[in-house]
Amino acid sequence: MTEQEPGKPAADPDAVGTFLRTPAQRSRTFAGILVNTALANITTSYLWFALTFWLYLETRNVIATGVVGGAYMLLIALSSISFGTFVDRYRKLAVMRFAAGFTLVMFVLSGVMFLLTPAASLLDLGQPWFWVFTLIILIGAVVENLRNIALSTTVTILIEPERRANANGLVGMVQGLMFIVTSLLSGLSVGLLGMGWTIAVALVLTALAAAHLLTLRMPEEARAAATDAHGGFDLRGSLAAVLAISGLFALIIFSTFNNFIGGVYMALMDPYGLEMFSVEMWGGVFAFGCTGFLIGGALIGKFGLGANPLRTLLIAVAAMGVLGAVFTLREWAWLYILGIWLYLVLVPFVEAAEQTVIQRVVPLERQGRVFGFAMAFESAAAPVTAFLIAPIAQFWIIPYARSAEGAAALAPLLGEGTSRGIALVFLAAGIIMIAAALLAFLTPVYRRVSASYAQTAAAAKAAG
Repeated sequence: MTEQEPGKPAADPDAVGTFLRTPAQRSRTFAGILVNTALANITTSYLWFALTFWLYLETRNVIATGVVGGAYMLLIALSSISFGTFVDRYRKLAVMRFAAGFTLVMFVLSGVMFLLTPAASLLDLGQPWFWVFTLIILIGAVVENLRNIALSTTVTILIEPERRANANGLVGMVQGLMFIVTSLLSGLSVGLLGMGWTIAVALVLTALAAAHLLTLRMPEEARAAATDAHGGFDLRGSLAAVLAISGLFALIIFSTFNNFIGGVYMALMDPYGLEMFSVEMWGGVFAFGCTGFLIGGALIGKFGLGANPLRTLLIAVAAMGVLGAVFTLREWAWLYILGIWLYLVLVPFVEAAEQTVIQRVVPLERQGRVFGFAMAFESAAAPVTAFLIAPIAQFWIIPYARSAEGAAALAPLLGEGTSRGIALVFLAAGIIMIAAALLAFLTPVYRRVSASYAQTAAAAKAAG
């Protein structure tokens, strides 16, 4: 990878190499990078989900799957600042190629280990082979997230400022496609092909994505933008980059809080669905719900996020709170499915709005660390809530709702059914989300970030 040249003045993020190619040519390059990232993300999630399913089916040990899932989110949180530092220090396309190659090597090692290690030893939780095998796949999957940070910065380099919100909507579509494909295919792959052939499929797709990435070119970035990033874990520089923009830290904290509430749905959405549907039907229902990601991303790609993306973000969060509060008021399958679908339509608006604000107000030479800092906070939030709310719901709220006294008390509001306790948690979480979004409109931070965005947009328009 080509490192930046220390001491050189910072490059203008909206002018780096724009004279080299037309906006249409740069958009085509971005489309190639986006499709490549979609294939890589789908492949990584496909193998990671398959590993989780396989572990549970072979061991019937929920602790093992819980530890694996928690470790994945924890490693993303711990590594994101380092990833952001490297994105700032090196050329973005080179960073993506490194991540693709590293993930391919890890998946090859996992395949070799699967072939050489007897199944009994590999699935024995008391032996190191199980944990080594899992860790190899986990590290390969986590490093793949380095590409997602780099992808956000390529929007700044390749896309005109007024079209960045639309591009971020397309990124949301990629995330939705990942959920749909993995929801449908990972379980089928393990059940029909087995874990060995699943690894083989993941290897082939990862190799294809890495090879395609080698064919892409970004002459707009002949060298990395000059930056003050240092070392491999520039926490001080990341925090300084965030604090340099008035109100940006508060925006990240709000998004983190939103993810805390989202952790409630992470913990309890599957149990609620599995009470209502068979496991086979629930997988299809959730995959259908994830098409909401595609619709939301497509809407942003077509219409953008408006003059003030932060306002759009808060409106979307408030609407998500309304949906989260009402989609389980009655134990009706159509209401639950519709609520999930509409909720996921709104998720890309929240993600794209945050990215668009950062791309506009943060200089390119610091964007990697800001995106990494935000990812570290936000990826840690939902699992924490999930770990907290799951035992509370399991041991207190659900038993109360299923008792004669609790059922009678909740029936006027939540109807009758076996999942009224989960519905009560969803209702409370939705009300908190609505209140947080509405209060955020009244804060000085909202006005400062909105003004900063508008100021930067006006300056860019005048310069253009």
